[in-house]
Amino acid sequence: MRMPLILAGAALVVATPLVAQQMAIPGTTDVSRVTGGTYKTDPGHTLIGWRVNHLGFNDYFGIFGDAEGTLVLDPKQPAAAKLDITIPVNKLTTASAGLTKHMMSKDFFNAETTPTARFTSTAVKVNGTRAAITGNLTLNGVTKPVVLNARFTGAGANPMSKKETIGFEADAVLKRSDFNMTYGIPAVSDEVELDITVAFEKA
Repeated sequence: MRMPLILAGAALVVATPLVAQQMAIPGTTDVSRVTGGTYKTDPGHTLIGWRVNHLGFNDYFGIFGDAEGTLVLDPKQPAAAKLDITIPVNKLTTASAGLTKHMMSKDFFNAETTPTARFTSTAVKVNGTRAAITGNLTLNGVTKPVVLNARFTGAGANPMSKKETIGFEADAVLKRSDFNMTYGIPAVSDEVELDITVAFEKA
């Protein structure tokens, strides 16, 4: 009975370097890895989350995926970066089918009439690996200025796509009433917290 155990142990020893090699993390927060050019979002790894308070009891939240857009970046002039992202509002996801249906109705995102939202940057203020990105958000047919508090989270070569990839996270706060989404205020909070994570691949 000991022979299979010995063989299994030997197989584990042989496999360990392969596992370690597979687990290597290609992205790091090394800004010297960032090269200039035009980057496109990796829609499968880009998420825009939102959170509101419900009746003063608790928060609920949802996620938009498949966002598409571009980032034009020169590491020597990061303040000149240009960001343009389109978010498919009609692809909202929550953990409840009923909540998803209500959030996409005219009471909230009005996804049938305005199926997408768009953020276009107008100014970038850089502070180390962080930046305040000011831009115009068009949502529910209304355009208002919004500031994204962004932070650089990684750069490197994506072993799956073989493309240079950079990542950012950002947060922001906006008011639903600014975008003509007033249903339920103040029982459902006017203030909306955004939590954003974006991967960009070199075009």
